[in-house]
Amino acid sequence: MKDLLEKFKTYSLGDDVMDYVIAANVLFLHNMIFGYDQTHMIDDWVWAYEVIPRLGIHCAQVSLTGALPKCLRSGDPIVLQDNIMRANLDNSEDGKDPNVLQDYQLIRDRSPNTPCNDGVLITYNHTTTEQIAPFLSPADRSNQPYRFESTLTVLNNGRWELKNWRVFVGFEHGELLVSAKNAVLADGDFLPANVSGGAVLSGSSVTDLKTAIETAGDIEQMQAVVELVGTEFGVAPPNFSLPGNITLANDGYLCQNLTKQGSAMSICCTADSNTRTNITLGEEFSPLEQGDLTIMYDVVMTYDINYFARVTISNHNPFGRLDNWKLSWEWMGGEFIRSMRGAYPDVVDTGDCIFGSQGQADAYKSFDFSKVLSCDRNPTIVDLPLSMANDTNLGFIPFCCRNGTILSPSMDITKSNSSFQIEVFKMPPDLNKTELSPPLNWRINSSIGPDYQCTQPIRVAPSLFPDPSGLPSQTEAVASWQVVCNTTKVQSRNPSCCVTFSSFFNDSVIPCNTCACGCDSRPTGAGGGTCSATAPAVLLPAQALLVPFDNRTKLIETFAHLKRHNLPNPLPCPDNCGVSINWHLLSDFEKGWTARVTLFNWGDADIADWFASVELVKAMPGYEKAYSMDGKVLSDPNNDTLFLQGLSGLNYLVAERNGSNPRKDPPVPGSQQTVISFTKKQTPGIRVARGDGFPTKVYFTGEECSLPTMLPSNARRVAAASAVFTGILSLLLVFILAGM
Repeated sequence: MKDLLEKFKTYSLGDDVMDYVIAANVLFLHNMIFGYDQTHMIDDWVWAYEVIPRLGIHCAQVSLTGALPKCLRSGDPIVLQDNIMRANLDNSEDGKDPNVLQDYQLIRDRSPNTPCNDGVLITYNHTTTEQIAPFLSPADRSNQPYRFESTLTVLNNGRWELKNWRVFVGFEHGELLVSAKNAVLADGDFLPANVSGGAVLSGSSVTDLKTAIETAGDIEQMQAVVELVGTEFGVAPPNFSLPGNITLANDGYLCQNLTKQGSAMSICCTADSNTRTNITLGEEFSPLEQGDLTIMYDVVMTYDINYFARVTISNHNPFGRLDNWKLSWEWMGGEFIRSMRGAYPDVVDTGDCIFGSQGQADAYKSFDFSKVLSCDRNPTIVDLPLSMANDTNLGFIPFCCRNGTILSPSMDITKSNSSFQIEVFKMPPDLNKTELSPPLNWRINSSIGPDYQCTQPIRVAPSLFPDPSGLPSQTEAVASWQVVCNTTKVQSRNPSCCVTFSSFFNDSVIPCNTCACGCDSRPTGAGGGTCSATAPAVLLPAQALLVPFDNRTKLIETFAHLKRHNLPNPLPCPDNCGVSINWHLLSDFEKGWTARVTLFNWGDADIADWFASVELVKAMPGYEKAYSMDGKVLSDPNNDTLFLQGLSGLNYLVAERNGSNPRKDPPVPGSQQTVISFTKKQTPGIRVARGDGFPTKVYFTGEECSLPTMLPSNARRVAAASAVFTGILSLLLVFILAGM
């Protein structure tokens, strides 16, 4: 052992003999795990000394005998030295402590040996399981919760830097992830989060993993260690659960040879030449990604204690828009916002700075916090009104101050983004102009339109901005990050619009679905009476489309009597939608067909810059013209969506208003209408009346509308039907002209 320590002295970074002893001990542990000879270990002792404590091999996991109760987790060098040296004094089995040998055996059994000499090694170690309340009966043991702790390690042994590492962990025991030290959920979800279907983790403190080549083997820059704590169900000690799979979620890597051994698992991911063709080797930044909405965080000026950043929100969703948008994020290093242009915090409060860590920091002892805008860890930012666009103090930022409205690029590409600038002050130890980190956990929502879920920021190539002096040149940002947000369906959120179907061959209207846009827990019908939230909606006469639901009861009863239809008791509840859209099949002839679209606004507010999208899977190749609206076919992969918006001067869908005589006339909805023509030349074999002439999806201002569950019957043509709907068309035109 003495000779071994003498050899270590030539590799030591210091003169402390204890360092040599610990190094020898760690190398011996490395030898016991991986089976290398001592000569190999001596050559690689620095690597071993750094790697072993991060392999996730903790004494709480492996030391059932108590011989190594503190060795790696607590960092107690005396225990580590004592146990390993006692086992290493003699090469013979007789001279070794049997308890220590048992510990070594446990370490070998629980450490999967996955060779990964040129790739990314991912290791998952389940550390502890502990039963927690509520304590259920054995009959309900599948629902018994347990606290689990585990360690995820990502080590880059490859030849290329791993940018913005992301790892999928295939949890499969109803896990609820409570904390993830050094990582965040890549989809931007907050912890605690339900990860029972698996989760993608990405780095928070260490996002990029460098190579041994460029760091001279510095494991701190090559590796990320994530400590996971959460709740799982139905797996009682001494049993333990492992994910079904772990894999690298970054493009350009092939992961194979998943190894499970005991309470640990590992996999090696190597660069795959078949999927790296679009990535230049040695590329400094990650490529820009696409999504329904993207947010750029561009640092444009940086100083030791503060920096200026430009935030740009860009809408790429052809069906979506944002109104009264609100943007939020989470500062991870105690940053605070001193000033802004183009937007403003929804709450201006400096209390968190004065009484928090910012006010106690030496760097800010004499700082005037009275002029600070926000010290909130999770600030919420709102847009400024149009009147502030040219304000020299708060505006003068390109694409700012749009009153919170971001339109669809299909509608107006020049109004599909919004931008603002913030001045950010940093906290120690990041008081250096090169220490730049974006906030995490981004959220954006709006009063209308879809919900969004955002990823964590990824470092991308610096953005280019037009030179502010007007010269024909561009200014490069100091550093740039991109956040990608995609629309998501929230099960608890109801639509805000619905669709009715009608046709020239049937005088009945297929109404909006019952409670299409939601019902209260105690739903009420017309006049405040009882209604059924489960009964299917009843057929309507055409004229019922023009009056509010509360005024339809008599029309429904009369129509049902004429048609000999039975009505449910109680009647179905209303659809409760602020906007309804009637799609009427107007004609069907040998060479073409026509449809009429009518929009109704039943709300109490005008809808500015409205637009609608209609998906016609089989009919769109034959689209000819929309006569009273601006219509165009979207250039999506299927070319099956018609985009409609108001003509110049008709981009407002006015609110519901009183009838001409409010005492006896019902309220009148705001409405817009157009006829759309199609040819059959491009769609031979189309069956218009049997379904091909009705939309499969309808969107209004970005939100998907509720569609009827049935189509008008075309069993035989009803002669009076066409005349009735023609009369309605004339009546609607009168309403539109009267409202102009």
